[in-house]
Amino acid sequence: MGTFKAIRIDKAEKGTTVALTQFDEAELMDGDVTVRVEWSTVNYKDGLAVTGTAPVVRRFPMIAGIDFAGTVEQSSHPAWKAGDKVVCNGWGMGETHLGAYAEKARVKGDWLVALPAGLSARDAMAIGTAGYTAMLSVLALEKHGLTPKDGPVVVTGAAGGVGSVATAVLSKLGYHVIASTGRMSEAGYLKDLGASEVIDRNELSGPAKPLAKERWAGGVDSVGSTTLANLLSMTKYRGAIAACGLAAGMDLPSSVAPFILRGVCLLGIDSVMCPIELRKTAWARLATDLDRTKLTEITHEIDLAGVIEAGAKILAGQVRGRIVVKIL
Repeated sequence: MGTFKAIRIDKAEKGTTVALTQFDEAELMDGDVTVRVEWSTVNYKDGLAVTGTAPVVRRFPMIAGIDFAGTVEQSSHPAWKAGDKVVCNGWGMGETHLGAYAEKARVKGDWLVALPAGLSARDAMAIGTAGYTAMLSVLALEKHGLTPKDGPVVVTGAAGGVGSVATAVLSKLGYHVIASTGRMSEAGYLKDLGASEVIDRNELSGPAKPLAKERWAGGVDSVGSTTLANLLSMTKYRGAIAACGLAAGMDLPSSVAPFILRGVCLLGIDSVMCPIELRKTAWARLATDLDRTKLTEITHEIDLAGVIEAGAKILAGQVRGRIVVKIL
């Protein structure tokens, strides 16, 4: 047993404190697999945790970070052995279970997915929960029956992590992608990812009508609130919107009109407790349906010391694409 570097969150008299420090391996929680963490990433939820902006963390002390990729060091789980390359997303890491911003993690083997062939650990974290959530959204739209011939699809928060990957994947699959962003200066970036059109998020920020002009057959929404209400009101007959984020709020100021007059479906996307077989499908599809060149273009790298600052920036909407965190 020894110590290792980690970003530790502690309860304070008012709120929480966060620091890059040494963590005692003896304090790791129960689990049947110990992993040497090599790469992580910064997601919106990570930003909430390290800044203390929302009560994401529910036990203390906590190691922040909801994603990791690395190599198994020890395992008593039958599916894993030392040397295996693995990915882990969600399952309460960084919330109720010690998380990924550390040189070691101990988790349940049932939470792990084998690193897909053709992806490096760095690639996997360039995708991370944001990209994995984007793919879960695409899978849900496909299960609904959506195809490129049905018409355009919209992606909100398109310059962010989920939106960037969703735009890249949907365009590669042949969809006409309408990218919505609050940063029109990123229009060139979004078109490079494959967006056919870029619209200002203000088009979706006003009070939603029960029904508006039909504009898209489906979409991926990481914003929520009024934006989602507007998306639904503008969705074509029997279309669907996959909702996977709530950056603008948890409310939904909509009506039942899109659902009962146009047969629109609202598809809820949960990445945290998603069943393992669906996770495997999502990661396999990411390995084939996400252009690796585009992945490189949307990614920049930091180390553990830069995570706290990056967390604040992602909440402020100042992060384009994906951030990878080099742990070792």
